[in-house]
Amino acid sequence: MNDPEKKRILVVEDDQHIAEGLSLNLSFQGYDVKIASDGANGLKAWRDWHPDLVVLDIMLPEIDGLSVLRQIRLEDEKLPILILSAKSASDDKIKGLACGVDDYLAKPFNLDEFLLRIERLLTRSSWYREEGSQQTAIAEAATRYTFGHNEIDFTTYTARVKEEEITLTEQEVKLLRLFIANRGKPLSRETILKVGWGYTSNVSTRTVDNFIVRFRKYFEDNPKDPVYFKSIRSVGYVFDHSQG
Repeated sequence: MNDPEKKRILVVEDDQHIAEGLSLNLSFQGYDVKIASDGANGLKAWRDWHPDLVVLDIMLPEIDGLSVLRQIRLEDEKLPILILSAKSASDDKIKGLACGVDDYLAKPFNLDEFLLRIERLLTRSSWYREEGSQQTAIAEAATRYTFGHNEIDFTTYTARVKEEEITLTEQEVKLLRLFIANRGKPLSRETILKVGWGYTSNVSTRTVDNFIVRFRKYFEDNPKDPVYFKSIRSVGYVFDHSQG
């Protein structure tokens, strides 16, 4: 049974020996630890278990670590995430930081340094929670997004378009968060599938196109000449926030 007083740490690592070693040492430090051996199970554990911190490898089966990171950041910008990866080049670190990781440690690593970084990330996270009302105000502001005459309410899963209210599905809200988080940046269909659906084996790129058609019908004055959800030939789509 989980101890509610213990901090929960989710380790998403496909190397069994490393994962078990981390779990053992983190448990010795008084943490409650869960292991996921691939990206898909990592996302499931994050949703079901609600960890206080995630240790994340980049090279994972099913869904790579950066896609896992992007999907978590669409819904939780505050959860501390530490990448632990054999990919130690500067470009890899920059990609991780750009996706919203809090810290990056290359393999092989020093165990004492790893444990110290975990402690500091959890301490910093507790500072954020103690800010109380300021953080609440920020969170409330992030629940709504307005562009043009459209307003999306992420808490009620509704959108107001002119004088009409539309009920949004969970998947529509997830994709809208993805576009808004990357406004002005081209997104490939493959990226949208990985982050929006998590696992791509049973989902085709045509599904993405169908959702874009739906968004244009909802939010564009002229769906055949969109100003917000634009196509980019041979790439995918971009949400043009400059029109908002």
